[in-house]
Amino acid sequence: MNRPTRRLATAIFLAFGVLLGFVTWYQVLAVDRYRNDPRNARTALSESGKERGVIVTRDGVVLAESFPDPDEPTAYLRSYPEGPAYAPVVGYTSLLAGSAGLERTFTDELRSRRDFTISDLIAAALGGDLRPRSLQVTIDPALQTTAYSLLEGQRGAVVAIEPSTGELLAYVSAPSYDPNPLTQPDALDFRQGLLDDPAEPLVDRAGNSLYAPGSTFKTVVAASAIESGLARPETEFPDLLEFPLPNSSATISNFSDGVCSTGDTVTLQVAFSRSCNTVFADLAIRLGAEQLGDTASDFGFNREFELPWPTAESVFLTRELRDDEAALGQSGIGERDVRATPLQMALVAAAIANDGEMMRPFVVRQVFDADGNTERVFEPVRERRVLSPAAAAVMTEMMERVVTNGTGGRASVSGVRVAGKTGTSQGSGGPPDVWFIAFAPVEDPSIAIAVLIEDGGLTGEDATGGALAAPIAAQLISAWLNR
Repeated sequence: MNRPTRRLATAIFLAFGVLLGFVTWYQVLAVDRYRNDPRNARTALSESGKERGVIVTRDGVVLAESFPDPDEPTAYLRSYPEGPAYAPVVGYTSLLAGSAGLERTFTDELRSRRDFTISDLIAAALGGDLRPRSLQVTIDPALQTTAYSLLEGQRGAVVAIEPSTGELLAYVSAPSYDPNPLTQPDALDFRQGLLDDPAEPLVDRAGNSLYAPGSTFKTVVAASAIESGLARPETEFPDLLEFPLPNSSATISNFSDGVCSTGDTVTLQVAFSRSCNTVFADLAIRLGAEQLGDTASDFGFNREFELPWPTAESVFLTRELRDDEAALGQSGIGERDVRATPLQMALVAAAIANDGEMMRPFVVRQVFDADGNTERVFEPVRERRVLSPAAAAVMTEMMERVVTNGTGGRASVSGVRVAGKTGTSQGSGGPPDVWFIAFAPVEDPSIAIAVLIEDGGLTGEDATGGALAAPIAAQLISAWLNR
C-alpha cells in the first residue's frame, strides 16, 4: 500500500472513530439528558399515558395521583385534588404544556418504568419493581390551606419552616392556578391564558421573586452589630429627625417623619422595636459594607437554595457599597438594591430561632415504593452557623419586644410568646410591599414564618407590615400550634 493510500485509510478510520464516539456518547452516556428534555416529543408521548406515583403531604393528603383513562384503559390520567393551593410545590406534568415543580424534578421516581427499554427489561429480568414510586412531602395541609385562604384576593406569599430541621411546612404563592386543566386537550390555550393574566398566577412569589425586604432586613443589620460586638440592645444612638447620608444631599427619615424617641438619644432595642430608619442607616454605615455583607451572605444572600424548583438569589451588593456610604445607609433599611425572596426572609427568622444555626430548606421527606415501603429518606442538613447562640438569644429578645411593645403588636397570639419583625418597603415607588417575619413559641420555636403582601394589599387599609402581614402570621402561628 503506497503512502497516499495509507493516509486516506488512516483518515477514514479516524473519521469513523470520531463518528462512533459521538454515536456512543449520544446513545449511551447522554441518553438521559435527551430523553428527559421537555422538548423531546417522543418522551412526552411516552410519559402522557403512564401511571405515576402519588404525592402526599406529611399527613397523607393526596396532592397528585393517576387513574385509568375511562376512554383508554391502558392509559392513565393525572389529577391534582388540592388544586391551586399546592401548585407552586407539586407543579404539573402535561403532554402539551410540559412539566414543573416536583412532577418535573422527580419524574424518574414517579413514572412507571414499564417502557420495554433495554434497561427496564434487564431490571425486570433481575426482579426489579417497575411500578412507579411515590413521594411524601413536608408540607402541613392545614397550614398550607389556611395560608392560601388568608392570601385570597391579594398578591403575595407565605413560607413557613420548622427551624430545627429546615422542613417546609407551608409554601404558598398567590394568586395561583389550577394545574388540572393543564392535563387536558386544551392545555395550551389554558396555559396561554395564565401567561396573559396580569395577576401573573404562574409566578412563584414565595421563592423565585425578589422584593425589597424593607425593615425586615434590620434583623440582619442588628444581628451583624451584635455578633461583631459593635452594639448591644442598650447601645445609644443619636435620635435624629433626619439622618444625613454621607457625601450626599439626601437624608433618611423615619416612617412617621418624626424622631424615634425623645429626640435626644435612643437605644438599639427601642429603635428596633419601633423600626426607626435613622438609627439603622447610621448602624449600617458604622458596620461597613464588608461586615454587613458577610452577615447577609451567612444568612443566605447572594446564593441560591436547592429546592426541586427554581429559586431566586437574594441580593446584597457588598462590592458596590464599599465606597458608597450613602447607598450603604439606604441598604441598611432594606431598600436601595437589597432584594430578597420570602423564602430567604423565612430562613433568616428560622436561623435566629434555631440558636443561630441555619438548616437547609427541603420539601420531600421520603420516596416510597408501590407497596408503601420507604426507599429513600431525606434527612435534615445543617447549612451553616450564622450567629453564636448568645447573639441569637439577644436577637430573639429584641424580636419578641417588637411584638410585645413595638410595631408588630398585631402578631400577638394569646398564651404564646412570639418574636417578629415588621417591614414596609417603599422601593417600587408605588404602594409598598409589606412584610412580617416571625417565629414561635420563643422558648422552643417550632415554626418560622415570612409573610409578604404586594402593593400594600390594595385594600385601602393602613399599608404597613404591622397592619396587614402581622395578623396573617398570628393566625398561622395559632393554627400551627393548635393543630
